[in-house]
Amino acid sequence: MSTPTLEEARAALAHVIDPVFDKPMLEIGTLSNLRLDGDTLKAKASVSSPAKAVEERVRAAVEKAVPGIELTVETVVPTREVTGEDPIPNVRNVILVMSGKGGVGKSTTSVNLTLALQDMGSRVGLLDADIYGPSIPTMMGVNGHPVSEDGKKIQPLERFGVKMMSIGFLLESDTQAVVWRGPMLHGALKQFLEDVSWGHLDYLVIDLPPGTGDVALTMAQRLKVSGVVMVTTPQAVALADVYKSVSMCRKLNLPLLGVIENMSHFIDSAGVKHELFGAGGGKKVAEFSDAPLLAQIPIESEVRRWGDEGMPIVRADPNSDVSKGFAKAADALTEAIAKRHFVAAGGEKAPKGKGPKRLKIVR
Repeated sequence: MSTPTLEEARAALAHVIDPVFDKPMLEIGTLSNLRLDGDTLKAKASVSSPAKAVEERVRAAVEKAVPGIELTVETVVPTREVTGEDPIPNVRNVILVMSGKGGVGKSTTSVNLTLALQDMGSRVGLLDADIYGPSIPTMMGVNGHPVSEDGKKIQPLERFGVKMMSIGFLLESDTQAVVWRGPMLHGALKQFLEDVSWGHLDYLVIDLPPGTGDVALTMAQRLKVSGVVMVTTPQAVALADVYKSVSMCRKLNLPLLGVIENMSHFIDSAGVKHELFGAGGGKKVAEFSDAPLLAQIPIESEVRRWGDEGMPIVRADPNSDVSKGFAKAADALTEAIAKRHFVAAGGEKAPKGKGPKRLKIVR
């Protein structure tokens, strides 16, 4: 079969739709640099989500439109708009993980969602903003105290390639209580943002404490937040408090990126599904939030065991149903973030990413 001309190729590719933005790729600029190199047609695709499935969909659509084309795909994670007063200008996206209810597995979600994002090749950080009940050090299996090499910036601790900060790293023992009033709490959060050397990150996940109090307000006021992931369990007693957090986000103009229903169900050894805490809670919160249901995470005892041992399930058993659920949530989350950037930019051209050096994964 003869190689099509550039005009023929361009006409065929004009119908290829961007899987994230749902618009023609040539029109919005995510397919470019179409050229003829000898007898080979070449082009470059830019995708705004590091999810492998997005790249696969782009390749399949482009190669179907123009068989034999040589396609280079790069991942360009778009960035939030930052002001001169932003304490972490080199962080492209800030994700708050919150819930009005305690005990729904918010820290477990934060840890495993962070690692699922890191598995995509993204540069990711994790900030434990639960000053009174820090869980990240235990779940990530990290001990030790942060240091400052230059006397100005604190170096975050790292594991699994993830930069981390928590008040738990600064306490003398696991049983030491933090007995602070509001001003000291605000001071600690301010220091965790301004004085920690986070470097260039594509996503910073911030694990918030339960409720709608000081910490959520501080983060909303000090940062341009990319959005919120709301965590719930299915039962009505959890939903009542989660709805309050959704209402708070609306008052503070915090975008709702999606909902994760944790402890959704249990699969027994015979393969029978048991909905121990009822059903439909995550869907109800998603509908109330006008946001997607990112994933329904099942209950597995291994999640508790590995979390207690400092080895999150996404690392300990990546093929488990729970790990696959968090991977699905991370995929959907990166797409939701990219779509919000696209809409904020006017919905005509794909956001190119200003500010921090952007992630590029060229395949």
